[in-house]
Amino acid sequence: MKTFAAVDLGASSGRVMVGRVGAGSLELTEAHRFPNRPVRVPEGLRWDVLSLYGGVLDGLRAAGAGCGGRLDSVGIDSWAVDYGLLDADDALLGNPVHYRDARTEGVAEKVWATVPAAELYAATGLQYAPFNTLYQLAAARSSAQLAQARRLLLIPDLLTYWLTGEPGTELTNASTTQLIDPRTRDWAYDVAARLGIDLELFAPLRQPGDPAGLLRQRVLEETGLTGPVPVTTVGSHDTASAVAAVPATGERFAYICTGTWSLAGLELDAPVLTEASRAANFTNELGLDGTVRYLRNIMGLWLLQECVREWGEPDLGELLRAAGEVPALRSVVDAGDAAFLAPGRMPERIAGACRESGQPVPETPAEITRCILDSLALAHRRAVAEAQALADHPVDVVHVVGGGTRNALLCQLTADACGLPVVAGPAEAAALGNVLVQARAQGLVGDRAAMRGLLARTQPLERYEPRGDTAAWRAAEARLTTR
Repeated sequence: MKTFAAVDLGASSGRVMVGRVGAGSLELTEAHRFPNRPVRVPEGLRWDVLSLYGGVLDGLRAAGAGCGGRLDSVGIDSWAVDYGLLDADDALLGNPVHYRDARTEGVAEKVWATVPAAELYAATGLQYAPFNTLYQLAAARSSAQLAQARRLLLIPDLLTYWLTGEPGTELTNASTTQLIDPRTRDWAYDVAARLGIDLELFAPLRQPGDPAGLLRQRVLEETGLTGPVPVTTVGSHDTASAVAAVPATGERFAYICTGTWSLAGLELDAPVLTEASRAANFTNELGLDGTVRYLRNIMGLWLLQECVREWGEPDLGELLRAAGEVPALRSVVDAGDAAFLAPGRMPERIAGACRESGQPVPETPAEITRCILDSLALAHRRAVAEAQALADHPVDVVHVVGGGTRNALLCQLTADACGLPVVAGPAEAAALGNVLVQARAQGLVGDRAAMRGLLARTQPLERYEPRGDTAAWRAAEARLTTR
């Protein structure tokens, strides 16, 4: 067996997982977990990337301690779109801006004045999201930091650079910038030129499985690892790694990667760049082996996480049990509404949305939780159904991976809403996809089908069958679409 460290950074926490892969075997354990706490400073919301890097080093130290100081490879994945800027001396120019920062408000309309939204979609295939890297760069156009910058590195590429000293831009994450052409899997040069974005800021593109260098000597000394330790490029957008870890047995499946966000869609061989796809706000992000992740971003468990924080961190199991006793579909909100993007006062904002739409107003934590879960299941239903229609790609099963697999109520409601079986698991899909790409680079695993077969044989999965017909869900959907 070989041992791999998967650095998996989410919007609220980071972790270093240890994967052991052998002939027909796959084991995953947690070496270290650490918080990811954004900081609000006078100029806006920022990531504490130095703390994150410290957590990565601590995690590698813990991972090495459990395997005699020897690792066969390290890979890093994280959330998308955000970046750090380096100056001519390769020093970081301030903490990276958080995608929930307000600096991109109203920027999209200015971009569209130069490259209309329809042209932008036809060229890049990316859904509109106010925080896409393209809009962040447009917002930063006149900033002193961008003027001084000589290199732009997306978050996982920045941490990889600090570990190895070798810069690169991983493709699956680059595809979230709205600066990649999903047909050529290269930069959208015309879009960048028209918007005055200097693509020379980006390091050369890398593919999942490509080498990303060796851990620096100083990193080896700090972590106690025995060198050389290679760093392998993985699907560094955590969703790309999570989709790689969907334990599907065929091609007729949809996936929902659940966590702070829900990413619901299909794995395709080619992008869908139609006007209907743009109007439905579907995105074409890149995956492993020439695939396209055709999906919609849904606000996800962020809604519940923010409420739980406002309520003083009550017992989640008890809250979900109480929510299960609340009548179904009493009130629903649009889980994709940008009105829920910013942090703060989430219970009040959800109640207000229900009041404004003439629905019963949820008041207790259990009622608000049920409203959130019903709304997420309804959003999952809409995304899965529309993706099938737009891509002409029917499915027989929905795979739910990520943290939401631990929420049995949400999984059952998703099966009920979609009218399709839901297979839930694995929970640590991003870390497992990260590990498997590293293992594949060393010849331990075969193609994607072999990776998925190994996952299906070794990981605990739960199946949820749909209950009843979908009439009530169709009615709730009509409530949202007719307002």
